[in-house]
Amino acid sequence: MPDHKQDQTQAQVEVQAQVRGKARRGGWAAQTGVFLAVAFVAAGTCGALQPATGIPPEVLQLTQFGPALAVAAAALLWPARIRDRLAGTLPARAGRPAERAPRPPATGRAALLLTPALIIALSAGGLLLTSGTLPATNPGALAHPLALLAAAQLLGACAEEIGWRCYLQPLLRTRFGPVTASALVGTAWGLWHVPALAQGPAYAAGFLTATVALSVILGLALERVRSNRLLLAGAFHTLVNLGMLLVTDETAPAAAPMLVFGAACLAAALPWLARARARARRTATAPDRITAATAHDAR
Repeated sequence: MPDHKQDQTQAQVEVQAQVRGKARRGGWAAQTGVFLAVAFVAAGTCGALQPATGIPPEVLQLTQFGPALAVAAAALLWPARIRDRLAGTLPARAGRPAERAPRPPATGRAALLLTPALIIALSAGGLLLTSGTLPATNPGALAHPLALLAAAQLLGACAEEIGWRCYLQPLLRTRFGPVTASALVGTAWGLWHVPALAQGPAYAAGFLTATVALSVILGLALERVRSNRLLLAGAFHTLVNLGMLLVTDETAPAAAPMLVFGAACLAAALPWLARARARARRTATAPDRITAATAHDAR
């Protein structure tokens, strides 16, 4: 085939890839709007119906399926795009179609699941330094067995994470970078917890700081994960919630413990941000394979 025909064919392939990429990215605002609308309406509806159902409020809070219902609603409207989102497919780039992320090292997954222990340790230390006491919850004083609460936490966390990290995060990644997308998901995630925001401005500020920082950790940790995303996100979410239950008195929410918890989450997010920045710097400075090969042949 003559060179000019090869160039023409290659140009057509690139144009088609760009069109597909724009089509995949173009509906992100509509998909985000539908997801958030259904998630928030479902949460409000469950809260309004709770007194009539007789379901204990803490059980309802732990098994909140609003985000999962929102994903189902989005799947009805955009069925062709849901599979890639839930599978963790990387967003389409200009000039090439979407691709699956490479498998991350096991150390990254272990670091993610160990981060809740760091957050709880920082929270406990911060509370002891600032107040001299640790308002911990006695597991024996809980209204339900700890094992039942842990199971409900995992169920509810996975129902949430289907929406937050398995759908909304990849969706926003088609438009924003990993840190910005994670921060936006964390903001929506925090605002979705309306009862927590009703505890007062200071409590709400600490809670929103925590959700944004936790979302950044999860977003960066899952950036290259293409399998077991839901289980990893749900396990992380559950461990954080159980840690909060033990180091803060959730039966009588106070602003100071939540502010300390938010600061602890922010501190735990800093190493993940530094790691992501270092990786981005290495990627930016690494020579392109085609350019390097061409330069070598030229010599």
